[in-house]
Amino acid sequence: MADAAQAAGIGLWAVPLAMIGGAIRVSTPFIFVSLGETITERSGRINLGLEGTLVFGAMTAYAIAVETGSAWIGLAGAFVSGCCFGLLHGWICKFPRVNDIAIGIALMLFGTGLAFFFGKAYIQPSAPHLPAIPFGFWSSTPQVRAALDVNALFLTGAALAVFLWWAFQNTKIGLVVRVVGDSSDAARAMGYSPDLVRLLATAVGGGMAAIGGGYLSLYYPGSWNESISSGQGLMAVALVIFSRWNPLGCLAAALLFGGAGALGPALQSVGVTHGYYLFYAAPYVLTLAIMILTSSPGRTLAGAPGELSITR
Repeated sequence: MADAAQAAGIGLWAVPLAMIGGAIRVSTPFIFVSLGETITERSGRINLGLEGTLVFGAMTAYAIAVETGSAWIGLAGAFVSGCCFGLLHGWICKFPRVNDIAIGIALMLFGTGLAFFFGKAYIQPSAPHLPAIPFGFWSSTPQVRAALDVNALFLTGAALAVFLWWAFQNTKIGLVVRVVGDSSDAARAMGYSPDLVRLLATAVGGGMAAIGGGYLSLYYPGSWNESISSGQGLMAVALVIFSRWNPLGCLAAALLFGGAGALGPALQSVGVTHGYYLFYAAPYVLTLAIMILTSSPGRTLAGAPGELSITR
């Protein structure tokens, strides 16, 4: 009631303000997971195990933050754990007749189960949170200040999206990843090992997904529990396809998903008490719509790497 009363003080502006703040908060894990999956898929491999990597990263970040008292050390630990999951996925997938989609699903279940097993002891303890940058310091309105409290990871993710977009076009490493993703034979002819490049790309992608998990446990919602993820790892795969493997498209799509996820809480903040909960399903409806549109036989996956299993 207090939130509704405060929101009423700024009228209808409360809804877009809540959606802006919510989009920034909710989109951050999507940004990191989707950018990580973009790197992996650009090399010609799909990793459906990122949901498990994200959950295990969330647990690892929270546990290390509790033990060390530093959220940033916890985040670094999450990145290392995600790289290990990516290395395991990449190492298994290099063997002949191994299906990377099946391995990804297996590792998703493995990572989730492992996180639940080791995370039991950290459900109650409180960990330090990642700090936010108060871009709304100039306003005396609580809603404006809350909406413009931006975590540094969101800014890092946005900058990383721009950098990856540039790197894929203008750097040797980016071009090598693209060549490997488009044609293993061409990569071998140029003297590069497709297995090694994909192994490293999958490791980096897993590490970035784990950072997204660390954001969930150390900032928003800012706690560790077994239901901390609502399928962001799997939705990120659809998001990558929707953005056509373009890092800037991933950033835009993540903000779109984040805004959709923030719609329900925004309506609740202005006193809508009936039906607002239906809007919590908006990200899942978007995911379903994207998968239907991109799976249509009348549409081609423009921009898809040639070696990616979903294109063959």
